[in-house]
Amino acid sequence: MIGGGQLARMTNQAAVALGQTLRVLAAGADEPAAQVSADVVLGHHDDLDALRTVATGSNALTFDHEHVPTEHLDALVAAGVNVQPPPTALIYAQDKLRMRRKLQELGVAIPAFAEVTWVGDVTSFGEEHGWPVVVKAIRGGYDGRGVWMPADADEAEAIVTRQLDLGVRLMVEEKVALRRELSAMVARSPFGQGAAWPIVETVQRNGQCAVVLAPAPALGEDTAIEAERMALGLAAELGVVGAMAVELFETVDGAIVVNELAMRPHNSGHWTMDGCRTSQFEQHLRAVLDYPLGDTSPLAPMTVMANILGAPEAPAMSMDERLHHLFARMPDVKVHLYGKGERKDRKIGHVNVVGAAGGHHGDATYVSGITERAQRAAHFMSHAEWTDGWDPHA
Repeated sequence: MIGGGQLARMTNQAAVALGQTLRVLAAGADEPAAQVSADVVLGHHDDLDALRTVATGSNALTFDHEHVPTEHLDALVAAGVNVQPPPTALIYAQDKLRMRRKLQELGVAIPAFAEVTWVGDVTSFGEEHGWPVVVKAIRGGYDGRGVWMPADADEAEAIVTRQLDLGVRLMVEEKVALRRELSAMVARSPFGQGAAWPIVETVQRNGQCAVVLAPAPALGEDTAIEAERMALGLAAELGVVGAMAVELFETVDGAIVVNELAMRPHNSGHWTMDGCRTSQFEQHLRAVLDYPLGDTSPLAPMTVMANILGAPEAPAMSMDERLHHLFARMPDVKVHLYGKGERKDRKIGHVNVVGAAGGHHGDATYVSGITERAQRAAHFMSHAEWTDGWDPHA
């Protein structure tokens, strides 16, 4: 697996259960996956020699991010490496403009968009589609990075001029009037077998995923099935192998619009580790190794994932002591820590809260209760304080 982040770390856990060894290409020995994998190659994802080293003797080469240069992947394929997903598919997750053009060609609902070669492209787009607009780096952006929302032509000119001067390729999109953000998580094997998890709602804060509600509350069954079928169809059309997240907008009038693609395990699928028969990490490995895919049935009517995001200042209480207090108060909460140092807004782990049997994702009280518990647990793990003011010594 190229990349030593938390996705590779959690994929390693699944690999152990399957009797596999996951070799990891990590930039440093302190990266999350490098801390736990028995087979680590230290190097950078844009170094072709490092990629060749990590691929030597492998059954399959896969990714925990999309930032490997496409020409390097083409070179590996030419040398006989089993790259999954193949670069012919991965390019649509790497290059947002190519993704938009391909989706447009396939007739998939997407926001209006245009390539940006100079400031005038954005100002004319804004005049046509209304302000604010969304300016995106075509490559490399994630978690809100590489995305700007200029409110008017003057603000757009400052942003675009600076980024183009830095050599950043840009595109512009209309800002969709949305009700909420959703995600369709699917997997596909080289044999062509596909599997889909329920559509989930993702709650974003400052451009970063904070909470995932699985399945998406009060989403119509027909809409959910349509979104799952669309995501599976995209995986087949693009030739994806492995897990793929299709990030979606649900508009104010109930339409479903595709926002982004990610061809790897994804933050919106972390709930599957405890709330599903087959996690996204096991499924990704099953897919790239061409095993039959696993059952994606949920284990409960509702599971909520909340990211543990670093506090503005790391608490004096150690992470181990926080874990002790959390388990004492909320023994059912499942905690996944990434072995990362703490800093503001950094993803250092996540919690999953699996709802009680007998509830329903259409019951607002049931959903809000599980969501509050997940957010309370995640906040305590990051801040060492209870949001409801609970005092364990009182």
